[in-house]
Amino acid sequence: MIAIHNNLRDHLFHFRWKAYCDEFDIPYKLVDCYASNIIEELKGCKALFFHFNQASPRDNVMAKSLIFSLDQAGIPIFPDFKTAWHFDDKVGQKYLLEALDAPLVPTWVFYDKNSANQWIVNTTFPKVFKLRGGAGSQNVQLVRTAAEAKKMVNKAFSSGFAAYDSVGSLKERFRKWRSGKVPASEVGKGLVRLVQPPRYAKVMGNEMDYVYFQEFIPENDADIRVVVVGDKAFAIKRMNRENDFRASGSGFIVYDEKQIPLNCVQISFEVQQKLQAQCIAYDYVMDQNQNPLLVEISFGFANQGYDACTGYWDQELNWHPGKFNPYGWMVDMMIQKGTKA
Repeated sequence: MIAIHNNLRDHLFHFRWKAYCDEFDIPYKLVDCYASNIIEELKGCKALFFHFNQASPRDNVMAKSLIFSLDQAGIPIFPDFKTAWHFDDKVGQKYLLEALDAPLVPTWVFYDKNSANQWIVNTTFPKVFKLRGGAGSQNVQLVRTAAEAKKMVNKAFSSGFAAYDSVGSLKERFRKWRSGKVPASEVGKGLVRLVQPPRYAKVMGNEMDYVYFQEFIPENDADIRVVVVGDKAFAIKRMNRENDFRASGSGFIVYDEKQIPLNCVQISFEVQQKLQAQCIAYDYVMDQNQNPLLVEISFGFANQGYDACTGYWDQELNWHPGKFNPYGWMVDMMIQKGTKA
């Protein structure tokens, strides 16, 4: 018996896990991870599956506390501590990937205004400014000059930045509506968000007292996302938005495996082994010598964007063509772990 968090409506992994269990007659029960008696509800279960969401106010309050408590108690959970602690925390990922000697895009973080301004005087531009959280290229800006960088620093160490960029979100909704990817109602929602930000942004409060910059890597019209689940990997190429350097969340996806640099897959397996993680999505850009550079990592991904993948790689980099079910891989991996526990 496994437990699956009862969230079958959002575009998260839960309904995929349930469908896999239904198909293969795997015993499960739906549980409410927000319930005060969740620990009691998990008794007798071999594992818990809980895909928490950075845009959920409740998940921001409690998800990691629950996950890490269960993991420390030896209760198999997806995602576990090593998979999830750095989720939606680019600052934490900087330290982690540097400590593992992973090929991270050069990244700088400052916690006082003077240090940041001194660095600005001695560096070159453009640079990429980011907040520590945000998905789909939200809270990511290209800073072209030292003057622009100083404005970001001044704001970071005064009023700070809202966790939700309402203007940027409206522009993105409008872009997707014009390209036929979303209905007009999404633009309407974006207009409402101008005056009423989502609740999770209120829970998180303003981002302040730090600044985060990454080196801008030119001549990239796309990024490469490699997802490793256990001992298997699949990948997509995400094309940039028109007249933009950002690829994440663009909706322009290439599934041809021949356009995935194999060294991105190899590095992903190598970093995965160091992380000892269950599932990680690795985002790469390529330097001028076509060497992969990691931008960021995440345990979760938008599941509706990967069904068209044409196959996967194993750890020996052998290609296995055909349809596959990575959500089923997760279930099988955790059942095997629960059996051994």
